[in-house]
Amino acid sequence: MVKILYVEDNEQNMRLVRKILNHAGYEVIEAEDGFSGVEVAVSHMPDLILMDVNLPDITGLEATARIKQSPALSGIPVIALTANSTVGSREDALNAGCDDYLAKPFQRDDLLKMVTDYLGKKV
Repeated sequence: MVKILYVEDNEQNMRLVRKILNHAGYEVIEAEDGFSGVEVAVSHMPDLILMDVNLPDITGLEATARIKQSPALSGIPVIALTANSTVGSREDALNAGCDDYLAKPFQRDDLLKMVTDYLGKKV
């Protein structure tokens, strides 16, 4: 089964994304902050990472940079999921190493399309 790590500190967002992805047949692994997100990525080697940008310890962009610096993890696609939709937010995420960017609130179909675009059809 395809494993997706979701790094998110908001329980309501976590529940929503977990429900969407589980229903689509994906296994969801969760982390509530940037440091644990990096640790979980190392220990579980997910197929894809969904990264909130505003986290309570280090930012999602810093966590992404740490993940992308690791040779073992650098090939894992990271998609920033964030309410930051100011000018330059997308560029900041991409410059930090994120492979893509999806602004919150997002539509279920937009999330699933982006996930399947990065993972292909494997479930």
